[in-house]
Amino acid sequence: MHPIRRTLFKTLLASTVVGLFGTTAMAADQPYPSKPIKLVVPWSPGGATDILGRMIAKGLTERIGQTVVVENQAGAGGNIGTTSFVRQEPDGYTLLVATSSTNAANPHLYKQLGFDPANDFAPVAFVAKIPNVLEVPKSSKFKSYKELIDYAKAHPGELNYGSAGVGSSQHLAASLLKHLTDADIVHIPFKGSGPAASALMGGEQLDFMIDTGSVNQVKAGSLRALAVASEERTVALPEVPTFAELGMPKMIAFAWYGIVAPAGTPDEIVTYLNKEINAVVQSPEVKQHLEGMGAQVPPPEDAKNFANFIQSELKRYGDLIKMSGAKME
Repeated sequence: MHPIRRTLFKTLLASTVVGLFGTTAMAADQPYPSKPIKLVVPWSPGGATDILGRMIAKGLTERIGQTVVVENQAGAGGNIGTTSFVRQEPDGYTLLVATSSTNAANPHLYKQLGFDPANDFAPVAFVAKIPNVLEVPKSSKFKSYKELIDYAKAHPGELNYGSAGVGSSQHLAASLLKHLTDADIVHIPFKGSGPAASALMGGEQLDFMIDTGSVNQVKAGSLRALAVASEERTVALPEVPTFAELGMPKMIAFAWYGIVAPAGTPDEIVTYLNKEINAVVQSPEVKQHLEGMGAQVPPPEDAKNFANFIQSELKRYGDLIKMSGAKME
């Protein structure tokens, strides 16, 4: 090769290499987020977890300038989507709606879980909790919590309660009530909270439920709420007393929801997402929508506090499930 051409070739090659490395460095240095984010909802569309996830996705999209796409991955009580999620890159571009079922109850119910509840997640932000509500059909003869429990004690094994299945929030809440009152009540599990609520409204197969998702049916008059299993009355049902007001301060039962990232996600990304998600949840539109669902919206907390909360819930649900005797085959 002619010396001048050889020199020109080397110069062009060097420029190309520098350009490639420069482009790579620039891509690596791009501020987060620089592309769309996937939010995994480990449940089917239409339920409370999905509705909540889509509210968060919409609010985040508006705040951060990148699209947040919801992806439903349902199955095995939320375990399928959660197991798939923990295998994703810890780069902040895949998030999960964690719940009290997947991240607190399931580790005590399933032998083959598919993930480590203590070490596979980087907790980001606590979003909301929905208290369980003691409900009876509108045709029920029970007008108060006391009437229901007095009857249950006087007629062992006669009253039936429904749930979304063994180990569900409805089952565990009623198990807690049974433990605290020594009432002999019979569990009838259904394949989902929808069929259970329908059976309750029918008023023939079930006498009551302690549910998290029937606020609209109560407001519509299809069900009658007798007590709320929370520290204070809910915005959605302000006229319904808490169990504590009725002399049962230990009857606290609720489902909770939050956003987590895969373990190993950089702290600066977790901090950024915590700030933005808290802003979304505290916005008047989202907060009002959540409270309309019967949810309680906590004050903004950092990721560390949310992590501590999850650990405490793991223990609490372990105790609850041991007490209830719930097992998954």
